Amino acid sequence: MKIGIIGGSGLYNFEGIEIIDEIEIKTPFGDPSDKLIYTKYKQFEIYFLPRHSKEHSIPPHKVNYKANIYAFKMLNVERIISVSAVGGITKKPNEIIIVSDFIDFSKRTLTYYEGPKVIHIDLTHPFCPTLRECLIKSAKNLNIEINEFGVYAQMEGPRLETPSEIKMLRIIGCDVVGMTMVSEAILSRELEICYASISVVTNYAAGIKEEKLTTIEVIENMKKNLENIKRIILNSFQLIPNERNCPCSKALEGTEL
Repeated sequence: MKIGIIGGSGLYNFEGIEIIDEIEIKTPFGDPSDKLIYTKYKQFEIYFLPRHSKEHSIPPHKVNYKANIYAFKMLNVERIISVSAVGGITKKPNEIIIVSDFIDFSKRTLTYYEGPKVIHIDLTHPFCPTLRECLIKSAKNLNIEINEFGVYAQMEGPRLETPSEIKMLRIIGCDVVGMTMVSEAILSRELEICYASISVVTNYAAGIKEEKLTTIEVIENMKKNLENIKRIILNSFQLIPNERNCPCSKALEGTEL
């Protein structure tokens, strides 16, 4: 089984697992953020991609999401697990959330179908229900406390949000805020790739507390949770069924006009 992992802020490699190869891929949509690290864990083949590059040199609004997800498709990866640092609206720093829904406020073109073929992808289940359940079970088996549900608000970035924006997001039901993960979820569904995400609350969103928001806090809190995140991901592999019976595997059926 091939599994893709996308690392966010603070997760630029998968330490503890031997690197077998670093794969440079050219896609029809340009270059991915970095070379994909190829490794193995037990019987599973893993392809790891740092979303912002190893040097964290690509800001959220400049990430080539189309190339990143398509690179996994070219490698015949059918399942992707991502990790994201988020600001907490109803959640506190260091909480871990297996996000269940999202609202997109970004300004990006998030489709592979810009004509002449027109596709309207269904996102009734925004994340792969099977992959989400595997991550939740994995955390429970390891006695790692998580939130099983949470709504992620995607903003354009790279600036952080204003207190009024966060107040609005809270009113409409958002639990956390970020700038990246929703783009990947939408594009993965268009390619019929299962996608689920683990979000780590690294800071309070603007206006929740009086303290100034800093990137130092983001990286430090992500580092505190990295070991548990890696354990949840690696332990989840053995729970993933070989056959895909989720909505993702047939996502394009009945979507073309």
